[in-house]
Amino acid sequence: MGSVGDAYDNAMYESFFATLECELLARRRFTSQAEARMAIFSYIEGWYNPARRHSVIRYLSPIAYEMQMLKETQTAYSQTVHRTESTLKIHGSSPRKNVVVR
Repeated sequence: MGSVGDAYDNAMYESFFATLECELLARRRFTSQAEARMAIFSYIEGWYNPARRHSVIRYLSPIAYEMQMLKETQTAYSQTVHRTESTLKIHGSSPRKNVVVR
């Protein structure tokens, strides 16, 4: 987000509300404010947040993106642990020795 008076001040919000209006509000008429609120809640929590693809995250759904990042993080962690254990074995040390428990 930009600073006050910047052209990018509300770009993120305007983009979201334009999408909301185009994909939900322009296609329906609501009989009450409560019905409109429930439709917007269902759209955001049932479609926009979990399933809709977003350009910012490589056109993945947020859930797919989180799963991919979790796998990458776990892979990187296991590689780091493996390299550490290999390094300790090369130097004659054991990863379990030298551990101080307080």
